[in-house]
Amino acid sequence: MPNSRMLSKGVLYMLLATFIFAVMNVLVKYVDNIPAIEIILFRSIVSFIMSGVTLKMKGVPLLGKNKPILFIRGLAGALALMMFFTTLQEIPLASAVTIMFLGPIFTAMLGVWIVKEKVYPLQWVFFALSFAGILMIKGFDTRVTPFMALLGVGAAFFSGVAYNMIRKLKTSEHPLVIIFYFPLVTLPIVGTYSYFNWVMPQGWEWLLLIAIGVLTQFAQYFMTLSYQSESLSKVANINFVGIIYALGFGYVLFGETFNLLTYLGMTAVMLGVVLNVVYKNKQEKQENEALSDRLVHKGKV
Repeated sequence: MPNSRMLSKGVLYMLLATFIFAVMNVLVKYVDNIPAIEIILFRSIVSFIMSGVTLKMKGVPLLGKNKPILFIRGLAGALALMMFFTTLQEIPLASAVTIMFLGPIFTAMLGVWIVKEKVYPLQWVFFALSFAGILMIKGFDTRVTPFMALLGVGAAFFSGVAYNMIRKLKTSEHPLVIIFYFPLVTLPIVGTYSYFNWVMPQGWEWLLLIAIGVLTQFAQYFMTLSYQSESLSKVANINFVGIIYALGFGYVLFGETFNLLTYLGMTAVMLGVVLNVVYKNKQEKQENEALSDRLVHKGKV
């Protein structure tokens, strides 16, 4: 049944993670007077406590088995988040989220070498369409500086590295161990920076910072489950709904609007990603059917 396949556990986990991340992005933008790295410090502390306590209660070793891969996942995730949170605070919400939307593209591209997943020739055309969309956003939205655009692309690249590490671990590690490595690697980095550049949160900002940490923890958990249970090409691209959330939240909460060409750029990014996943799934289905027919034919012979 096509519907049941599209709404598999991995897909549902990613849809839930995407919505929670969208709410978290809004909260990050609300505390724009707090440095992005300090926000990550709070997020990391919450994640460290929640993950560590849960793993201890479950009797799961904190450091896991594949320490080098887990470390790379943690470091790549830290770099991606530092860059992404900075863009969230400095440019329109939808622009920051759209540029980060290159993450699934980098995930699929890097997956060729890291997890040996196949990329079909036509997919590179769809990748190019998404990158062209980013250039349109940069070129037609003066609020997006070259540095911020580059920072956003860097965040997407490192997120692609992190997601491939998650996929490489597959079921060999508990999802919370994978999540635990993010604060484990990140805390020394953001803690050192925050010590010398501390901005004291005021009033409700404390609550928002804690909420960012809690929401991200749940979003990371569901995202990790998704990447462990489905192929990269199928679930990574579901993130496109995040652009819709960002446009809606940005307009309603922050009064953000864009010119027509910028909207076209966002559409190009989303179209490239959607065409990629549809085409990839179609090709894999045809290959699986062909393989099944050959096996049946061979059995009859």
